[in-house]
Amino acid sequence: MSAPAGNRKPEVLFFVGGVSQYLGAALAYVLFDQLGAIVVVCLRVVFAAVILSVLRRPRWSDVRCHLRLYAAFGIVLAGMNVCFYMSLDRLPLGNAVAMEFLGPVLVAASAARGLRGLGVVFLAVVGVLLLVDLSAEGTGLGAALALAAGALWAGYIVLGSRVAQVDPARLGLTVAMVVGGFALAPLGAGLLAASSSVVWWAVALAAVTGLLSNVVPYSLDQRVLRLISRGRFALLQAMLPVIASLIGVVALQQVPSLRETLGIVLVAGAIAARPTRVAPALAHD
Repeated sequence: MSAPAGNRKPEVLFFVGGVSQYLGAALAYVLFDQLGAIVVVCLRVVFAAVILSVLRRPRWSDVRCHLRLYAAFGIVLAGMNVCFYMSLDRLPLGNAVAMEFLGPVLVAASAARGLRGLGVVFLAVVGVLLLVDLSAEGTGLGAALALAAGALWAGYIVLGSRVAQVDPARLGLTVAMVVGGFALAPLGAGLLAASSSVVWWAVALAAVTGLLSNVVPYSLDQRVLRLISRGRFALLQAMLPVIASLIGVVALQQVPSLRETLGIVLVAGAIAARPTRVAPALAHD
């Protein structure tokens, strides 16, 4: 018998989702040369919508009361993915990640209570800045896209928290992903049609990225958001660079530098030192 949802550690669920997300991202990078970043992200969202629709088939009567919320969540999901990958075409990865991270940091800061809460956010921010490579390279458009992705990431946290509260059956994520898939399908189909040749094995692998990078982490996010506040969830986003570094060591033999190791320690310390007396997400909004 599985443990009740309330007995599962939200940090563990989030960590599993993060590992899946970055494994999917590693696979997506392999596909960029074959399909292009935008096509990959479009296919990723579309395939994720198909997978979720097969796993859970929402009935109109179950979702119509909150359809606007689910649709808004889906548009934010799609926009967040597209803006971030477009920024990667114009900025170094470290710059794009640092700028995008401003979104969840602002959400965490807005929910912080007292000096301890602000100190936790400060530790997380310093740790992430040590983990990324901030340089002067990049273009204005790339910076604007990364900041837009960060704003959408903040929207993902806020809307995702509301969806988790009103959607105990977790059908809202399926509806949201279908909306995002419909929004991106014409763009992906148009780019594929304009391509001189389509590598179909790469298209098939894009379905795997949809499972790893969208279905698994976003489904686990919905569970986590039902257990904790969205401010604490925003702080947990700081685990993502740590997870990426661990995957880099294990899968790619990329040993972190002393500065990156210090960043990992600070982020882990921020998560360990977070305020423990925080109301669950269901008590908010």
